[in-house]
Amino acid sequence: MTSADDGRPPDRLGEITDAAERAFRLLPAVPDDIARTRRQGPPRPARRISADPDTVERDLVRLVLTLVELLRQLMERQALHRVDRGDLTEEEEERLGATLMILHDRMNELCASYGLTMDDLNLDLGPLGTLLPPGPSD
Repeated sequence: MTSADDGRPPDRLGEITDAAERAFRLLPAVPDDIARTRRQGPPRPARRISADPDTVERDLVRLVLTLVELLRQLMERQALHRVDRGDLTEEEEERLGATLMILHDRMNELCASYGLTMDDLNLDLGPLGTLLPPGPSD
């Protein structure tokens, strides 16, 4: 006799627990991508920002420039998408292209003034890979 047959409300929490247990039994203990990483050897250590008082300014600038570069690349992709869709007039395309080129040049100048390269901004996120997509070094 089930709880619905004897007038009691069904045990929803028990049903959810049973469904979750069945679902977890279907999942592998270790996801394939993590298992593959483990077979390839120990993960390489992620580069960390040093807390050294002598380099704290440079490290902070590196972090800020990394965020700015990420946003710049996202804006560039969005602009290319809009150009491909034909959402922009020729004048808007020219202005947007010139603005993105100026921003890219300014990023290179800021990196150079702090002794950084654009590759230094591509933070290693450990098993996730790098923050920025691979591209030509500037």
